Amino acid sequence: MDIVLQIEDIIEKNGSDFELSKLFKSYINEYKTSLSGLFEKSQGKDFLVRHSKKLDSILSLMYKTVLRRVFGNYIPMRSSIPIAIVALGSYGREQLCVHSDIDLLIVYEKVDGFNSELIIEKLFYLALDSGLKLGHRVHEIGDLFRASNEDVTIRTSLMEARFVTGSNFAWHATTKELNRIRLHNQKGFILAKIEEAQIRRKKYPNSMQPNIKESVGGLRDANLIFWVAQTIYGVTSLKDLTGVVYSEDEYRDYRIALELLFRVRSALHLIAKKQEDRLLLEHIPQVSRMLGFNNQQKMATKVLEAQWRISNFTQIFVKKMVRVFITDISLVAKFRKNRISMGIYALDDRIYASYHLKIQPINSLLEILVSLPDKFYHFDAGFLNQLTYTKISHPLNSKTYSLLKELFKKQHMYCFLKLFYDAGILHHLFLNFKKVLHLPQFDGYHQYPVDIHSLKCVQALESIREPFIQSLYDELSDDEKLLVKIVTLFHDTGKGRKQDHSEVGAKLIVPFMKKVKIKDELIERAITLVKQHVTMSSVAFKQNIHNEKVLYKFMSNIQDVKNLKLLYVLTYADINGVGVDVYNNFSSKLLRDLYNSALEVAQNVGRITDATKRMNIEKRVQKVQEFLELPKPLQNKLLRVESNLFFFKHTPLDIIKIAIKANNTKEYAYSIHTNTSLSIEIYRKIPLNIGYLLATLSHLDVASMEIFTLFDGVKYFKIEFIHNVSGNEAIELEEIVKNAFDMNLHVELKNVNISKDEINIDCEHSLTHAELAVNTQNQRGLLAYIMNCFEQLHINIVTAKIHSTKHRVRDSFLMEKQNEICNNVEKIYQLLTKGN
Repeated sequence: MDIVLQIEDIIEKNGSDFELSKLFKSYINEYKTSLSGLFEKSQGKDFLVRHSKKLDSILSLMYKTVLRRVFGNYIPMRSSIPIAIVALGSYGREQLCVHSDIDLLIVYEKVDGFNSELIIEKLFYLALDSGLKLGHRVHEIGDLFRASNEDVTIRTSLMEARFVTGSNFAWHATTKELNRIRLHNQKGFILAKIEEAQIRRKKYPNSMQPNIKESVGGLRDANLIFWVAQTIYGVTSLKDLTGVVYSEDEYRDYRIALELLFRVRSALHLIAKKQEDRLLLEHIPQVSRMLGFNNQQKMATKVLEAQWRISNFTQIFVKKMVRVFITDISLVAKFRKNRISMGIYALDDRIYASYHLKIQPINSLLEILVSLPDKFYHFDAGFLNQLTYTKISHPLNSKTYSLLKELFKKQHMYCFLKLFYDAGILHHLFLNFKKVLHLPQFDGYHQYPVDIHSLKCVQALESIREPFIQSLYDELSDDEKLLVKIVTLFHDTGKGRKQDHSEVGAKLIVPFMKKVKIKDELIERAITLVKQHVTMSSVAFKQNIHNEKVLYKFMSNIQDVKNLKLLYVLTYADINGVGVDVYNNFSSKLLRDLYNSALEVAQNVGRITDATKRMNIEKRVQKVQEFLELPKPLQNKLLRVESNLFFFKHTPLDIIKIAIKANNTKEYAYSIHTNTSLSIEIYRKIPLNIGYLLATLSHLDVASMEIFTLFDGVKYFKIEFIHNVSGNEAIELEEIVKNAFDMNLHVELKNVNISKDEINIDCEHSLTHAELAVNTQNQRGLLAYIMNCFEQLHINIVTAKIHSTKHRVRDSFLMEKQNEICNNVEKIYQLLTKGN
C-alpha cells in the first residue's frame, strides 16, 4: 500500500503517534537499503541531489502528516501557516551524504490562531522517532539577524539555506533576513572563515589516508570558496562566476575534482554504514570497485590529485575575490618600498604578486626566487597564481637548469619546492616527478604520497634537530651539500614502476645532475646514494649491526667513508620525511651505532673488497635455475653461510649442491672420490674425530683441506690428497672414515717440529674471529698434529686454508673467538711447538 494511504488509514482510525513514527521508520529504512543500488546508477553530485530530494519529500510528508493530525480534515492552506522548513549545511546545498546529519532550520512567526510551537514540536518528535538524524534550529524570522551575529557558525549555516516546505510567505520574509545577514559585516565574516580554514588545514594536512571532508583540498575548502562567493556576489552557484573570477576551463577542472570527492565520500558512507570521511587504507579496495576503478593505486592517485586541484583553485580564487576587503591602505607605502619588480613585493618574509600582473615567464619567476635573501618564505595566493599559470616549455633550457641549481644551493629550499607543488609545476621543473606525482604508498609505513614525502625529506634536511648529524652536514663542502639535497629530493622518484625503485631512481637522477653541471665524481656518489638510500635504515633496524659480516657487506655497498657520512645524513632526512614521530630516540641510537661500527670496519679495505666479491657471487648464485627451485628457507640458509671463502672457492652449481647435501644430512654423510687423486667429502652434525682421521691417513700427503661451517650445525670438510689409493686400501679407507665419528679412538701422532717464529696468531683479524697461520717445513702428520692441538684447546675452526708443496706448507685457520683463546695465545704457542 502507498505510504500516503497508510498514513491516512492510521489517522482515520485515530492511531497513535507511535504507529505513525513506526510507519515512517520502516519506510526510511527501506529507502536506506536501496541506496547502494541507487549509487550504482547515479554517483557524484547527482546521487547527492537525489538523496537530498528524497529527504525533502519525506520531511514534506511528515509536515503534512503533522498538519493533518493538528487540523483534522480542515487543514488551512500551507502558505497561511506561518512556518517554513529550511534545509541548511550540506543538505541546503543538496550535497547531503548518506549518513550525515540533516541540518534543519524551522522559522516561524507568532500569529494569533496558530499554535506554531506545537506544530514544530510534533514535527521534531515524529522525525526523531522515525530515525532521522536531525541537527535543528528554531527561530522566529525576526530573530535570525541577531542569532547570526552571535556565532559565525550560525551565520555560515544560514548562508546555505534552501526552502523545503511550508509557507512561501514565511520563506520570502526569511530570504530578506538572509540577504540582510549576508551584507552585514562581510569583511569580518570572511576573515573569520579564512582563519577557521587555516586552522583546519593545519589540523588535517595531506596524508596517505586523507579526510575527504576536512583535509587540505577537501570538501570544506570547496565550501569556503562558495561561502566567500555567496557573501560577496550573492551567487547560488560558483558556475555563475565563470568569466568573472575564473575561466571556464579553470572552473571545469575544479568541478571534475569536486565530483570525484562527492563519489568517494558517498562510497565511504555506504561501506562503513556510518559517517566515515577518511579514506582509510582498508576501504580503498572496496571504494575502487564501487567507483569502477580496476587499479586501486590509480583511484587513490586521482583522489590525491583532486584534493590538490581543489586546494589550488580555492587558495588562488578566494584571495582574488576577497582582496578588496582585506587590503590595508596603510601598508601601500610599505609595499612600494619593498617592491621586487613590477607587481611583485616582499613583506615580512612573504612574497606577493598583483592579480593584475600579466603571468610572467618561468625564468623570470625563478630569477626572483634566486634573488631573495636566503631565508624561509611564505607565498601569497597572487604569487601562487603566477607559478600556477606560467608556461613551461620542454625541454627546459640551460637558463632554467642554472636557476634551479642556484635554488638548490640555498639553505632554505623547501619553501620553494612546496610552492612548486602547490602550483602544480613540480613535475614540469623536475621531470623525474611525473611518475610519482600524487603517487600513494600502501606500505603502512609512509604517511604521505611519494611527492609530498620527498618534499618533507628536504624540509627535514634543512632543519636537522640532531646535533651530531648537523655536525656531519656542516663538515660537507658546498658541492657535497648540493649533492645531498638533490639526492634527498630525487631518492624516491624511481617508484611507481615494476623494477626496484632504487635502481630506477639512480638512473633517473643522472640526466638532471648533468644538466645542472655536477662533477662526475659527485654524480657517481649520487648514484650510490640513491641505490643504497634504504640500506642504512634496513640494516640498522632489521639486522645484527654487531656482526662483522653484516658490517662489511654494508660497507661494500656504501664503498667509502664519505659516502657513509652522506648516507647517514640522507637516511636521517628520509626517515623524518616518512611522518610525524617516526624518527625517535630508538631509531636514532641504532643508526648512530651502525655508523660508528661501519666507520671502524671502513679502515679494512681488503675485507670490504671481499664482501663486495661475496655479494657479486651471491647475485650469480641467485640467478641460477637450480637455486630458484630450492625451498625459500634453504635459499636463505645458503646465503647466510658465513665464510666468504666458501663462495670464492666454489662455482654457483657446486655451492647449491653442497647446500642440498648439507640440508639432507641427519648425522653425517661422506663420499670418497678416487678418479685422479684421492679426495674425501664429509658432512657432519655429530662431532668428527678429525685428528684420528688425519693421523690414520698421515702416510698420504694432504694437498688441501677445506673446513666450512654451513648451517643447522652442519660442517663441511673436503680433504684432497696428492696421491691416489686403489684396491684394498680404497676399501679400508671407507672403514677409516666411518671410524672417524668415534671420538674415543686415538692414533699415536708422529713427531713434528714447529718453531714459534713459524706461527702467527692474529687476534685482531675481526670482531668475532682470530686467524692462525703456520709457515713451516712440510712434515708427514703435520696437519693431524695441528688439528689435534685445536681439539685439545677446544678451538672451533670455521675455515681452514691448506697450501702444501713438496718442501713447505702455508696453512691458515680461521678460529672463533671463544673459550678465551685470545687470552691464552701463549698456551697455543706452547702446544703447537711442544714448548720449544
